[in-house]
Amino acid sequence: MNSELNEFLEQQRKGLVQLASDLRKARVAAARKAAHESAARIKSLNVRVRTLARSGVRLSVVSHGAVQSLIELQGDIVSSALNEAAEKIQQMAYTESVRDLAHLQAEVLQSARQRIVDDTARAVVILKDAAGDARKVATRATAADVAVAKKKTVRRKVKKAKRTAAR
Repeated sequence: MNSELNEFLEQQRKGLVQLASDLRKARVAAARKAAHESAARIKSLNVRVRTLARSGVRLSVVSHGAVQSLIELQGDIVSSALNEAAEKIQQMAYTESVRDLAHLQAEVLQSARQRIVDDTARAVVILKDAAGDARKVATRATAADVAVAKKKTVRRKVKKAKRTAAR
């Protein structure tokens, strides 16, 4: 009976040793799998960061171009207003009556109103173009994210199919 008990205990000990060994191996395999998956996630983030950085650079170029155009427009507005004012003042110097002066003042107001409308239209065109360019940058960045997401979906489907086929 003592030998049967020793034999039983030895079998139980071997079983527990085997179980502990399997558990250790499974934990190591699970840790390796987790490390591989983490590395893959980090690599995918790297792609997203690059895409975002490129989009930021493109958006910066768009905004700088818009600001440059608006500054040039502002310079044109100021110079044309000064030139027109100088011209009208010179014409006022040669007026002979108050009636001519009033008529000239009405022309000044009318031309100023038209110049403001034209300059506003030019500013709107500049801003519309900048908005369209910014939209293109955002669309390109979104398309890159969608492409990455599609690749991930395909990879997951392939892995799932392999697992199913292996069973």
